[in-house]
Amino acid sequence: MTSEDFIPARLRRLWGRSESSRLGRPATLDVDRVVTASVEIADRDGLGGVTLPKVAKSLGFTGMSLYRYVGSKDELLELMADAALGAPPDISTEDWRSGLRSWAFEQRAVFHRRPWLTRVPTSGPPSGPNQIAWMEVGLVVLSRTRLDWAHKVGVLTLISGYVVQSVRQYSDLAEGRAEGQGQADAERDYGRALVRLVEPERFPEAARLFSSTLFEAPPSDTPDATIADADFALGLDLILDGVAVQVGRSGS
Repeated sequence: MTSEDFIPARLRRLWGRSESSRLGRPATLDVDRVVTASVEIADRDGLGGVTLPKVAKSLGFTGMSLYRYVGSKDELLELMADAALGAPPDISTEDWRSGLRSWAFEQRAVFHRRPWLTRVPTSGPPSGPNQIAWMEVGLVVLSRTRLDWAHKVGVLTLISGYVVQSVRQYSDLAEGRAEGQGQADAERDYGRALVRLVEPERFPEAARLFSSTLFEAPPSDTPDATIADADFALGLDLILDGVAVQVGRSGS
């Protein structure tokens, strides 16, 4: 038994470890072509548009033939997610906070370009080469601290989860708005409607919120991206404030 025997077939495919053709002859198709075609379909039609028959048709093969290269639809999604994530940026800084901030914003930029990535079901911890590469960059940033491994992994998991959720929420809210309505207008209309519905006697703090100027600013012509950046940065800073407390406790 070789060391390769301990690696599941799906992980061998995820990491590009070649497998001989089951029929003993050169394959006319390979995993990379299947994944590339699948990502192209997802970029165009969203994750819901990716089906094995559609991918096979785009490559000129039958749906059943793809099972020689991917074990299941779930495995295909795992392969797609890692490929679409791509290689991480080089983050060179001695300050862990600015490094994590850059790490989060760079990851968010990828998900904004490919929002379907936030819809890929999570069936386990990061396993693909690109996912591990992003993890490596985050761990290098955190190596400037004295956090233990459990806390380092926890920090990266928390931030990644926040990135995914914020992009997914941004996409959902954009889809739910009336055609041509920007985020600032939607927030203003939301505040103006709720201030008339929320009774101070029943919801005193919520009533104070909707009576404030929060939903009247920024100006309605402010780009959605600017508002989203500010909202994202606020939440990220709250997370990093918590990380800073733990870093301080660890003696860094």
